[in-house]
Order: sequence, then C-alpha cells, then structure tokens
Amino acid sequence: MPLKTFDEYVALAEQAHGHICAGQILGLRMAIYGLNLLDLDDPLGKHRKRLVTFIEIDRCATDAIPVVTGCRLGKRALKFRDFGKVAATFCDLEADRAVRVVALEDSKQRAREMFPEIADKNTQQMRAYRELPDAALFTAEWVRVKLGPEEFPGYKAARVVCAECGEGINFKREVVRDGRLLCKACAGERYYTPIPS
Repeated sequence: MPLKTFDEYVALAEQAHGHICAGQILGLRMAIYGLNLLDLDDPLGKHRKRLVTFIEIDRCATDAIPVVTGCRLGKRALKFRDFGKVAATFCDLEADRAVRVVALEDSKQRAREMFPEIADKNTQQMRAYRELPDAALFTAEWVRVKLGPEEFPGYKAARVVCAECGEGINFKREVVRDGRLLCKACAGERYYTPIPS
C-alpha cells in the first residue's frame, strides 16, 4: 500500500501539475497499481533507490506518476520514451523485475456509462477513474528491462567532449563515428536547427 491516501496524492498532483484533471487521476492510479504489483510499499523511503520508471507520453498522467513513485528526471530514476501511449513501466532494480501498465482505450466510454448524468467530460472521467477497479482501467504485463550501468541513478563516469561542437557529454551518450566521439546532435539526431549569426 502507498504511504499516502489517494486524496493526499491528488493534492500533491494538483500542486505539481497546476490543476487536477482526469489524466492526473489516471496517472496516480497507474503508479499506485504498478507499485502494488511490484510489492513496493515505500517508494519515497526504504524502496527509494530500487525504483526506475519509464513513461511513454508527455501528457497530464506523466506529471502524476512521480508524485507516487518519487522518480524524477533529475535523479535519473524517471525515463521518458516518446511512444505516445498512456503507459508506464515500473522497474524494481533490486528484484530485477518490471511491470508495464497501459491505460485501456475504453476507459472514457466506461466513464460515460457510469456517470451519464455528469455533462462535463473531465469531471465524469475523474470520478470514474477514482472508482473503477484497476482491471477496468489498465492492462499490465511483466516485462524485462535491460539497463546498462549508465542508466542507473547515481551513475558516475568520465565526461567526454564532442569532437565537432566541443560540448561535454555525460552518461555514455556519445556516438563514435569514423573514429571520432560525437554528441548525438552532431551525429545527426539533432532536434533543433542552429540559426547562423
């Protein structure tokens, strides 16, 4: 069981996200479900260093998941993979096991069926997402996640410098191309286009 009540998590999620919405409720439920499946009852305390979470979408649910898990990008315990899916994988590093939890597509329809008298869709979904059982909101599958040591929280390694742009590269994110160490941007994976001065 998580250490906080659901309403305490809702208040924390609202503070983190700036408002509360159906996506936040869904994210909280997803994280609680994942932790329960892993039998991790203290993600912010005794289980703090054994949990890594992968999130697959950059929407409201994603802001709620760290509220429950304690996983953060800056602590290297939250990993973002942009698959465009309302899904997260919760990895117990100590037990070497992981569970991927995916929101079911029909949850919005279930909310309409449960509360047809509520006209506002967000309110309707928030109420349903609080009350529906986990099996009505999510599928879960046990998965294997291979993490190299450079992916773990607290990993330390030598910093290298890109032979092209001269910027520093951490955590073995460099690319070797024609015998040269390059950052991912100089190796062709740039998400931005420099504007000449």
